[in-house]
Amino acid sequence: SWARVRDKLINGELDAAHVLYGLVYGVQLGIGGPKKDMAVLMTLNQNGQSITLSSRLAREGAVDGASLAALMRAAPRAYTFAQTFPTGTHAMWLYYWLAAHGIDPFRDARAITLPPTQMVANLGAGNMDGFCAGEPWGYRAILDEVGITAATSQQIWPDHPEKVLGASRDFVTRHPHTCRAMIAALLDASRWIEASEANLRQTAELIAGPAYINTAPEAIEPRLAGRYQDGLGRTWNEPNRVKFYRDGAVNFPYLSDAMWFMTQQRRWGLLREDPDYLALAGQVNQIGLYREAAAMTATPVPAEALRASTLIDGVRWDGTAATAYAASFAIGCN
Repeated sequence: SWARVRDKLINGELDAAHVLYGLVYGVQLGIGGPKKDMAVLMTLNQNGQSITLSSRLAREGAVDGASLAALMRAAPRAYTFAQTFPTGTHAMWLYYWLAAHGIDPFRDARAITLPPTQMVANLGAGNMDGFCAGEPWGYRAILDEVGITAATSQQIWPDHPEKVLGASRDFVTRHPHTCRAMIAALLDASRWIEASEANLRQTAELIAGPAYINTAPEAIEPRLAGRYQDGLGRTWNEPNRVKFYRDGAVNFPYLSDAMWFMTQQRRWGLLREDPDYLALAGQVNQIGLYREAAAMTATPVPAEALRASTLIDGVRWDGTAATAYAASFAIGCN
């Protein structure tokens, strides 16, 4: 579970890890547990997560956000949706998507936390109505005929940040050369994954093994390659499939990306007060170290540490006026 990864980063059992973006900032800010100075060394991927609704809801007519909202109004009951970690990316995608369709994730529904590997079984058992998680769990729900894909995370925010290479700040201070080498190695690996379809297939076979996800490669490879189906008969080639490199555009640790997760943690009441968003992001995201590693691998880097995006609700985020942005949403807990 992501909670175990968090705990191991805090107690020093892990020095660095592949981790949810928002989890790093949750630890940095002491949300729901001990506080520890953390570092984001690089972004590892964009896109590729999904929101799954149960087949039961689909039979009742809920197949996307609008129809889910209509069903919840017409047939009120205790609806339950799961995410993988309270401060993590999947919680933020789930809450943002629900709110964009007029559903308050805490007043109109119940939000619970489950490890990704337990999502499909609990959905099939009727313990919840939907979940947000990374792949292969959304596609696995379709293969097991217990759920449908109602939305992808790239529909919520095209080219959103997802997992990062996170580390304790102390480890970065004591071992900068090791951190630089890790970033460089992962940049090379990210480039290799996207170099060919054969490399993508080999990646799917590798991570499907018992040491990693422990599932069939056939549950991983289609969406890794951008071949989607929603479980209702619709298929498409996803232009914004999960991305690992894209000439370095994926991997730069933008300050605006980090700030966005903090604004959502503030929006949903996980943060009681507004932090100094820009200053804190500048402390945690190791842009200088990343630039050095990028130079080692001939990876281009952007000129600016902020980027602009428009999300599913039409609201633009560009890293400016973070405090006002966090307070601007009609649905929220702050």
